[in-house]
Amino acid sequence: MSKSKRRVIKSNVKPRTPDIPEANPADVASIDAIIAAAYDSISGPVGQKRDWERERSLYYPDARLIPTAKPSANDELAPELLDVDGFIARVESYFAEHGFYEKEIARRTEQFGRIAHVWSTYESRHKPGDPEPFMRGINSIQLFYDGARWWIVSIYWQQESTEHPIPEKYLREN
Repeated sequence: MSKSKRRVIKSNVKPRTPDIPEANPADVASIDAIIAAAYDSISGPVGQKRDWERERSLYYPDARLIPTAKPSANDELAPELLDVDGFIARVESYFAEHGFYEKEIARRTEQFGRIAHVWSTYESRHKPGDPEPFMRGINSIQLFYDGARWWIVSIYWQQESTEHPIPEKYLREN
């Protein structure tokens, strides 16, 4: 196959779709940048509409956000598979009634070639100055670098509980 044919084929395999807004290059330039943008885009005061276009711009097409939750009070923990719009629909009413500020407090990163896995330990507060978080947990974040920018492929998370406290190794940087 000629180089020109390979370029045509290569140029047809782009992760852009009309549903994904163009990302701010500073948000996707590095692993640090995309993780910071992911936390920043969901954080804000009560009633403030989040910048959902920014949020969408961080995720690879068909990316998944997977909270681990109990479907009902008597159920065991189970993953809930959401696309980006499903996640937005799940949290938007909560953000309308509650301030929500989530920040990373520790991270463990492993990278091979163009893929990376980040264990990101977080704390959530209703106001930035709250003395104690109302929630902590761990995000398992899978990332892909396409040669020009980083993409979030999935975020899978679980909140800390008395039954599942955060292990000490995830409270320190690696």
